[in-house]
Amino acid sequence: MSALPPVPAAADNVESLDEDGDLPPSPPPAPRPRSSSAALVLATLAVGFTLWAAQELVLPILLAMFFALIGNPIIRGLQRVYVPRFIGALIVLLGGLFAAGALGNQLIEPASEWVRQVPREMKQVAPKLRDLYKPMLDANKAAQNIARAAGGESTSRPVQVIRTEANEPYKVLTATPRRIASVLAVVLLTFFFMVYGEQLQRNALALLPTRQQKKLTVEILTSIERAISRYVLTITVINTCLGLALSGALYWLGVPMQEALLWGTMAAILNFAPYVGPLIGIIIMLLMGFVAFDDLWPSLLPAGIYLALHTLEGQIITPIILGHSMRLSPLVLILALMVFGWLWGIIGLLLAVPLLVCVKLVLARVEGLTGWARLLE
Repeated sequence: MSALPPVPAAADNVESLDEDGDLPPSPPPAPRPRSSSAALVLATLAVGFTLWAAQELVLPILLAMFFALIGNPIIRGLQRVYVPRFIGALIVLLGGLFAAGALGNQLIEPASEWVRQVPREMKQVAPKLRDLYKPMLDANKAAQNIARAAGGESTSRPVQVIRTEANEPYKVLTATPRRIASVLAVVLLTFFFMVYGEQLQRNALALLPTRQQKKLTVEILTSIERAISRYVLTITVINTCLGLALSGALYWLGVPMQEALLWGTMAAILNFAPYVGPLIGIIIMLLMGFVAFDDLWPSLLPAGIYLALHTLEGQIITPIILGHSMRLSPLVLILALMVFGWLWGIIGLLLAVPLLVCVKLVLARVEGLTGWARLLE
């Protein structure tokens, strides 16, 4: 029978204690490995390429989540008066579709009339535009002739080859069902996110390991929902007032009421994309002014009125109403518009600001990332 190992004496353990009789502190844990800068850049490029390549799948989901996020406060308000969530989601969705259909029904006639008149009216606009840019065109032509003469090149115009595609109608025909399917997917996903999104959120929170993480995640999701709903509602009201003011000004200038409402609606929609949308709106107002009026200075009035209204809204009204919590750096906003516009086109321009607001709210709530949130301001 083997002997038991000797038990160390108390004196042997004294060496492992410090002077106060306590055990020495345990060594600090090894730091977690950090990814290299090259790996982070490659991961960012991979995510960006994936978002671009899978936009037909990603965009309907993002739009549906965005619309459901806006509709959730209304649905909860209906639940307080004992309306079931399924019925509340159906009411909100049908109400939104009805409002969009009613607005489109009012504007489709002036829009169709304008599209029919554009080729004829542009012939009348050409002399006015020629008078504006003729000095610059002459100076540019003279500079090109001098440069060609100095370089020994001929001043004759090179032959231009124009290529046309015969399958353009076929592309339009095949793209139409896909667009209709995308719209139906957004509608259905919005409804299901409204009905089952809250349950999915609870099940996802149950996967988090600690109570603190669950509490932090709930706070982040609640703040994002409140902020996005408040932002979209406020911006919608402001843009609607901007569109109505522009419509009233155009009607005062002599533009027919339905056509004035068309341009006001266009200005309200374009104003959801900061900087880029108003720039496009000013160009469209210039063309509309040249078509609607014969003289030069009255032709510039619609664009001038639109610029004045947008300046008043963007520099005074919106910052006062939204306050500091929704403030974003103009440089960061321009970069986000460029990135999301390149990724997803016009939908990316409309989603750039809400996505930036979500990112800022998450960074402001997570400990250690508040500095990045201040960087976006």
